[in-house]
Amino acid sequence: MNHSVSIEIGSQIIMLLAALMLVLQLLLVVQRMLLINIRLFALQSLMLTAIATVVAYYYNATHVYIVAVLTLVGKVIFLPWLLNRLVRRINIVQEIEPLFNAPTSMLICGGLTLLGYLVARPFTTLHKLGNNTLAIAITLLLTGFFLMINRRKAISQVLALLTIENGVMLAAVALTTYGMPLVVELGIFFDVMVAVMVLGILVYRIRESFDSMDTSKLDQLKG
Repeated sequence: MNHSVSIEIGSQIIMLLAALMLVLQLLLVVQRMLLINIRLFALQSLMLTAIATVVAYYYNATHVYIVAVLTLVGKVIFLPWLLNRLVRRINIVQEIEPLFNAPTSMLICGGLTLLGYLVARPFTTLHKLGNNTLAIAITLLLTGFFLMINRRKAISQVLALLTIENGVMLAAVALTTYGMPLVVELGIFFDVMVAVMVLGILVYRIRESFDSMDTSKLDQLKG
């Protein structure tokens, strides 16, 4: 197969997978059931794993294969299992009172998506695979921050943090020929893993103390 044709196919595959990541992110914004949100995050991480695998294959980048395996094990399997267990243990399965309703949230996310594409436009010629991947990565970051603001349940904010990290990793593995240095990627990955486990403990303690996962109740700790 002609090399340029092969690169074009790889670019299209990456763009399709990145677009699916964005769709799953938007579903996370409007979906209130926590267990479904955890599955959506797992699927989004699976798309990220596939993107890393494609990039590693086309550029023969061994360290990106390592990132793909770690993402699969950590964010497709382990963290969803941990979060599922936590949700079932605390017995709160639904986000009841987001700050904005679903139509307003989708309108805001539409604006953030447009902003992501405008910010990324000057950089679309800096990489060969997935010309619009940076725009999607920036959109994942922006909508992840919005999700953290919009949701009051601590477990939803943990998921928002994880989707932000997915956006960072998407930019790392797909926007340059060789991605971030392996040590940086591993540092980000393990930092997030530790942060989620610590947040999981805090979520459980919030539930124990306030019989709720609403983080706004932490204001009651002010003396």
